[in-house]
Amino acid sequence: MAQTEFTFFNPTKLVFCPDYLESLRCHVGARDYGIVTYSDAFFSDAVDQIQGVLGKAVFVATDITPNPDFSYFNALEGERRRDLAKAEALVALGGGSVIDTAKVFAAGLEDRPDIRDLLNFASQSQALRSKDIIAIPTTAGTGSEVTSWATIWDSESGRKFSLSHPDLYPKVAVLDPSLTYKLPPRITLASGLDALSHALESVWNINANPISSNYAVRASRIIIETLPSLMNNPENARLRQMMLQAAVFSGLAFSNTKTALAHNISYPVSLNHNLEHGIACSFTLPLVMRRAIGSDTVCDETLREIFGNDLHNGADQLEEFLCNLEISTDPDDYGIPATTFKKYLNDALTGERGRNFIAA
Repeated sequence: MAQTEFTFFNPTKLVFCPDYLESLRCHVGARDYGIVTYSDAFFSDAVDQIQGVLGKAVFVATDITPNPDFSYFNALEGERRRDLAKAEALVALGGGSVIDTAKVFAAGLEDRPDIRDLLNFASQSQALRSKDIIAIPTTAGTGSEVTSWATIWDSESGRKFSLSHPDLYPKVAVLDPSLTYKLPPRITLASGLDALSHALESVWNINANPISSNYAVRASRIIIETLPSLMNNPENARLRQMMLQAAVFSGLAFSNTKTALAHNISYPVSLNHNLEHGIACSFTLPLVMRRAIGSDTVCDETLREIFGNDLHNGADQLEEFLCNLEISTDPDDYGIPATTFKKYLNDALTGERGRNFIAA
């Protein structure tokens, strides 16, 4: 699918630096601001440090958990909503769940008691009265710091929703590799595989273009080379820096294409089988790659830049890469019976992200 006409857009300012606090001083300035982050000791200390540099925040949310849910947003009390309304900018320090939650806050949650109202409004509005987001990722994987959407779950109905609007790109992404140095092994692995999935999903994608593919190739090659070494040397600063760069490259790639089939399969897997997102969207990559091979000459050419000329051998290499990281590619190993997985696959092919798959 050779393209003679395409666009690539990403307005997020990227700041690679060794001191995120100093960067915040520049990018928040004297504005009233809020902080969105996790609750454990590392992040509690960070909240104190941020307020020591910027002054007291008008809004602080330190109760963010993985996979932001409708119930969390709808339970936000009136006083906290009023505090949120005062914030002109939001500092989001954490992984994808934190940055996604900040996007929901930034979109005007304080004005809409039910998250469904906000989703409907954002889908119909040409412009949001959104707050500036300064995203500081502490994992190398989700890419949320350079995308305009947030994943929100309705666990009660077993569904996943996306809050999406061009005004929700973070204004600035502050990329401080030192924040990832102490990541636990499982989070390091899951976030790294999430980044690889974003990169590859942007390649076998009907929305791929030469610029997104260039980022995807670079990201994929770095991750395949770096992640196994990092798992064996988790405190290696250079490897951590390489993974953070790769995660940003993959984020830039899929910020313009969105994801595809592997991600659509991952949603019921995460919801019904308690599997981390990064694992759920990566264990099917060899399967999806084998389906993509031969469906489009440009896609094949891009995959060859990652895996070499023999793409079927490349799919085998990808499977071996995952197995060496102790990630099984057999759904049964995650408690997913063959009949259930077949249903997930068939449903995914007709889902929003599945329809992006070039061989759908």
